[in-house]
Amino acid sequence: MRWDELRDADEHSRTAAPALFDTSAVTSRTFDTPEFRGMTFHEVRARSLVNRVPGASRMPFEWTVNPYRGCSHACVYCFARKTHSYLDLDTGEGFDTQIVVKVNAPELLRKELSSPRWRGQHIAMGTNVDCYQRAEGRYRLMPGVLTALRDYATPFSILTKGTLILRDLDLLRSAAAITDVGISVSVGFTDEELWRTVEPGTPAPERRLDVVRQLSEHGIPCGVLMAPVIPFLGDSPAQLRTTVRAIAAAGATSVTPLALHLRPGAREWYFRWLHQHHPQLVRHYEALYSAGAYAPKWYQRRITRQVHELAAEYGVGPSTSGAARRIEAAAPTTAPTAGAAADEATGEAAFGDGSAENHCTQLTLL
Repeated sequence: MRWDELRDADEHSRTAAPALFDTSAVTSRTFDTPEFRGMTFHEVRARSLVNRVPGASRMPFEWTVNPYRGCSHACVYCFARKTHSYLDLDTGEGFDTQIVVKVNAPELLRKELSSPRWRGQHIAMGTNVDCYQRAEGRYRLMPGVLTALRDYATPFSILTKGTLILRDLDLLRSAAAITDVGISVSVGFTDEELWRTVEPGTPAPERRLDVVRQLSEHGIPCGVLMAPVIPFLGDSPAQLRTTVRAIAAAGATSVTPLALHLRPGAREWYFRWLHQHHPQLVRHYEALYSAGAYAPKWYQRRITRQVHELAAEYGVGPSTSGAARRIEAAAPTTAPTAGAAADEATGEAAFGDGSAENHCTQLTLL
């Protein structure tokens, strides 16, 4: 995949030669403000926004929307790092600082949802990179995205580490009046020292838990994806207890643990970080992840059992896989009827061009 794959599907785009930085497709900007210093934003006009999850995926949803690529959260373990290589961008520091912004996301989504081929299925957001990362404060794509989903009564879910979601409380409530809305916040641990080194661009764990608390206070049920549980650094019984207790105190409706996994792209960057910060653990990680990207089943089961036992102790239940929770809105509103059923004569995706982006979606902000 190259930049030309993100162009509008006009005649010029179809005939122009592939280019990494084509001025007709990409506008690169920098902003001399403290929160964006050292970052470059590549503004593109995407050809499609609603992406179909590959059939072989085990994800509990079929469709996703990702207004951004790359993520200023800079989580050293983020699986989505590999996706930057499809644009010939660096998967390490480049993933953290070279952010692709699909500036036409709201209007493109509205166009796709109005298509007679769209059948109103659930759309998951925040499954690749965070839709409420730092860039959203400047580009404000999510209000338009949420408005389109609301207007077409499309059920959706959001997974985030960003506190900026609180800005869109009113939109979430109005959407919930007519469709199913599910919100989850990712908090894998509460250790501040670990947070500062492994998730340097994210809000602090306590600030994320405050998002859970505020959403709950406004009548919006919010679950917590306890991810990632980091081996040898955040998985002791005491650490798990502290984290689950904090999640319960924030009013989370559910807690779902997920052990760290290290896919190609993320694995190399994480091991580099490990050599710098915890060299004594390198051989332990090499042994634990010797069979591939995922921790052994015995380890995953142990973490899941411990967290669920703690959750039960503190009165928080595990989430139902893939379920979007209905938010009780104070004042129901009406919305236009969604588009007609999709063309059932084809098994192809209604949206997306089959590019690599459509084959890299997973349910994690790890």
